[in-house]
Amino acid sequence: PENVHLTLKFLGEIDEKMVDRIAGVMEKSVKDVPPFRIKFRGVGVFPSMDYMGVVWIGLKDAEKLGIIAEQLENGLAAFGFKKEKRRFSPHVTVGRVKSPRNKNMLQNFLKENASKEFGEINVKSIKLKKSVLTSKGPEYSTVKEVPFQKY
Repeated sequence: PENVHLTLKFLGEIDEKMVDRIAGVMEKSVKDVPPFRIKFRGVGVFPSMDYMGVVWIGLKDAEKLGIIAEQLENGLAAFGFKKEKRRFSPHVTVGRVKSPRNKNMLQNFLKENASKEFGEINVKSIKLKKSVLTSKGPEYSTVKEVPFQKY
């Protein structure tokens, strides 16, 4: 659970010198955003049910996340970060499919829970996260947190 997060923009490897610039873009992206709630709703897979790679939980009432993601995308492009070709699709990755074993069971689970609600959370900041791959999987730490405006 401590590794669960929503990616607004994946940056890849960055130079430490870029952190302040990135933080500036983050601050501009949420300048007029008050805290809001999102719901976890539905499950699915990327890229498709035939070629399952990533299992995700969808988000409802997440329009503000799309606006923030677009602001980040445009602001970071000015510093040479490539713009994402795919449309932003708010989701939380909950697993990866390593083999087609039990594919039918997973497909049934996905169909049964396609519109199930899993709870909701308050969104009140965005974070620049650092990911270090270890033998036990990725370890995440927060480099910078930018809180939303309180109204």
